[in-house]
Amino acid sequence: MVNKNNMQTILIEKLRSFLVENAPEKLIALQQDFSVTRYLEDKVYTIMPLAERLAGEGKPPYIIEELCLAELTRDLLPSKFLFIRNILENEFPETYERFREIGVLAYETINLIEACKPVFEKYGFTEENEDDRMLRYTIIGTISEYLEQK
Repeated sequence: MVNKNNMQTILIEKLRSFLVENAPEKLIALQQDFSVTRYLEDKVYTIMPLAERLAGEGKPPYIIEELCLAELTRDLLPSKFLFIRNILENEFPETYERFREIGVLAYETINLIEACKPVFEKYGFTEENEDDRMLRYTIIGTISEYLEQK
């Protein structure tokens, strides 16, 4: 049987790690409001009935963790951070390398997410359209404009 407190602790840490890697802009916004802990605990609290049901079905802990994390992160996907960083790396490699070398890659990627916010809103950025060429080209243009101002 899965220990409820252990499962909550594990899921909170996995969700925190996910935010660090995939949605640091969300984590920074939460930090500014001093609400990281509350956000993590509230999200995990809402998923515990699923974890308990899966445990009751005899699922192993690693499967429970994987299914719960998928549900916890559903509203955070696709990752705008990874999308922008990938475009920056592939379309603006010199800038990407310079940002990485001076230690501002994450910071500038978050700034680019904000600069691209109108584009993401126009296209309704989802997993279904993250490969849309027009979205990509529009984001590239917005990044180019942003970099020209730097």
